[in-house]
Amino acid sequence: MDYDGPVLDDHLHLDPVNGRDTEAVEEFAAVGGTHLLVLNKPSWSLGVEVESAEDFREGFDLTVEAVERATEVLDGRAWPVLGVHPALISQLVDRGYSPEEARDLMCGGIDVAAEYVSDGPALAIKSGRPHYDVDEAVWEASNAVMRHAFERAAEVGCAVQLHTEGGEDFSEITDWAEERGLPPEQVVKHYAGSRTVGPVPSVIAKKPQIEGAIEQGRPFMLETDFIDDPDRPGAVLGPKTVPRRTRWLVEEGHGVAIRTAHVETPARVYGIDTEATLGE
Repeated sequence: MDYDGPVLDDHLHLDPVNGRDTEAVEEFAAVGGTHLLVLNKPSWSLGVEVESAEDFREGFDLTVEAVERATEVLDGRAWPVLGVHPALISQLVDRGYSPEEARDLMCGGIDVAAEYVSDGPALAIKSGRPHYDVDEAVWEASNAVMRHAFERAAEVGCAVQLHTEGGEDFSEITDWAEERGLPPEQVVKHYAGSRTVGPVPSVIAKKPQIEGAIEQGRPFMLETDFIDDPDRPGAVLGPKTVPRRTRWLVEEGHGVAIRTAHVETPARVYGIDTEATLGE
């Protein structure tokens, strides 16, 4: 089979301060990549120290500008996904904030991200909870931030991408989202394995995980979680990976999976049309 349709990386970072930025996008496009969802990097990695909700705007604006440059070199386009990295809570607590104070500041950052969705530049919100062990107060505060993100996403009509711990069953999280008016199909588990229950899996683009997602038969998307860090080139996966894995899926005859990952699931989750935006 042949394929000349859209190729979407659902979760990639660009660092316009320290990283390769548009050069990484050009690498993605050169091997057939057409569409990107670009997540803002953690505020501290962009040199931004947040002390108020308004401080998040600097990192958000840098990401929006990087997305504009990315769109100029893609056959499709890129969209920003903005929010607060869940590991920020640990940094804030280390700086002397109580978990409750950190929670409130991070919820303020989610409110600002929701503004960017409502006003147009951003497509979705990112949130989550630490993927490492924390004490009970920090865990509860983190869950409160995530639930706030669901509430705000429901209000502005967008999806939420989640950075969480590993595992398979996250049905409790989608229950929380539903209670706040956000459908489960608008909750995305970033860096998902192949057996995720609850949120829509954004599957890390490694062959075993992709094969598992195909076997599971649920809607899924593909991502690299490329972090654009010059000290860790290619981490987590390089920007060429999703196009190359798509070519492998073509060779294996997985046309349904390709359409699921690059067309149908993005439309269902984010309301985007990757086919109509191809070649614009």
